Amino acid sequence: MAEIAQDALRKFVDEIWNAEIVPSLTTYIAIPNKSPSFEPEWEAKGHMEKAVELFVGWAQKKIQELPGATLSVERLPGRTPLIFIDVPGATKSADTVMLYGHLDKQPEMIGWAEGKGPWIPVLEGDKLYGRGGADDGYAMFGALSALLALNAQNVAHKRAVIVIEASEESGSPDLPFYMDALAERIGKVSLVVCLDSGCGDYERLWLTTSLRGMVGGTLRVDVLEEGVHSGDASGVVPSSFRIARQLLERIENIETGEIAGAEFNVDIPADRQKQAKVASDALGKEVYAKFPFVDGMKPAGKEGDQLVLNRTWRPALSVTGFGGAPLPRDAGNVLRPFTELKLSLRVPPTADAKKASAKLKQILERDPPYGARVSYDGEKEGSGWNAPATAPWLEAALEDASHAAWGKPMAMMGEGGSIPFMGMLGEKFPEAQFVVTGVLGPHSNAHGPNEFLHIPTGKRVTETVARVLAAHAQN
Repeated sequence: MAEIAQDALRKFVDEIWNAEIVPSLTTYIAIPNKSPSFEPEWEAKGHMEKAVELFVGWAQKKIQELPGATLSVERLPGRTPLIFIDVPGATKSADTVMLYGHLDKQPEMIGWAEGKGPWIPVLEGDKLYGRGGADDGYAMFGALSALLALNAQNVAHKRAVIVIEASEESGSPDLPFYMDALAERIGKVSLVVCLDSGCGDYERLWLTTSLRGMVGGTLRVDVLEEGVHSGDASGVVPSSFRIARQLLERIENIETGEIAGAEFNVDIPADRQKQAKVASDALGKEVYAKFPFVDGMKPAGKEGDQLVLNRTWRPALSVTGFGGAPLPRDAGNVLRPFTELKLSLRVPPTADAKKASAKLKQILERDPPYGARVSYDGEKEGSGWNAPATAPWLEAALEDASHAAWGKPMAMMGEGGSIPFMGMLGEKFPEAQFVVTGVLGPHSNAHGPNEFLHIPTGKRVTETVARVLAAHAQN
């Protein structure tokens, strides 16, 4: 393994984060650059361009310290921009490491604490609050800082390309086109580092071993052409909401939340079950205590490792949106003509999302109760990802990095969310090794109110990337 002085690495990373990265992310958080799915007029609004300019402005100055490094903003017609940074390696190997992140954001969400908001950066102790800092604004800064840290110590690394996209929160619809357009410039990728994932706690290095896929869409049930007096119609006209509930119960057990159907379930690999047990033992009650339960609320299960598997390898249904109903204060005694539900069905990492999506539509639309008008409009599905076996050199490098940066052994665990980029790269570079990690730990609340970046974890992740790149150069 390459010689790298940990004390010097820690000093370099701490200084660049304190002096440059935190201030840059503070500015970035204030930019409402929502992903295209949530801001169709993103180009006219100009917020995405402002975020790109911020990132490019910082990176252009820093790559001057890296011999031969170049930066370009790629723009395909009708698609969000992509930042591409190419840093030559000090070895003769043709291998390339790709470091990935994104700069688009989720929408506002209600429920922010007083004095905080999605576009209001607030620094409290070690936490920087606001939308996008942790998901995933820090990624480019952390990746480039890791390369700068190696350069400062004259430690070799192989060629590296940093890819920062702007449509990840919309399912990365633009990324495949850029991957094809940049294929020759990217070259042979032997290592992928993705900094868009989570961590079980802030005390050690966490590696993401799998990601669930997602099937989603809008279910609509119509029973009337217009609303009518509930006293006159109830008992004769079935409630559209009750029918919607009936339809959902075709796949979801109302008591347990279990999802029925072969298309939505898989056999969980034995190694992932073992890793879930190790992760559960390390986290204890934090497996569920990290979520902001109301008083008296309990998790959907008791055994820690089974809760880990529930959120990483088992399907789960969420209703994320509701249409056809007024706010309670505005509701009269009217039997509503329709109910519209936005559905989000997480499916296991190895499930076929396309088949699952088709099956879901078939189940929901067949034989509608009472002959109601039922339609399900599915969105583009996204398959999950299951990491290939970790090479011995990489496992040793990651263990070394966890001890050096955190002082504790690393842990591995699947994540319940999706990163479309990972499945895409798994197909394009089947021989590549993967390091998927991130800063989204307990209570960081990505996509929700009071999202924050835990700054010490961002720094330690940066150290980890530097140490892994140094080890990669020796492999």
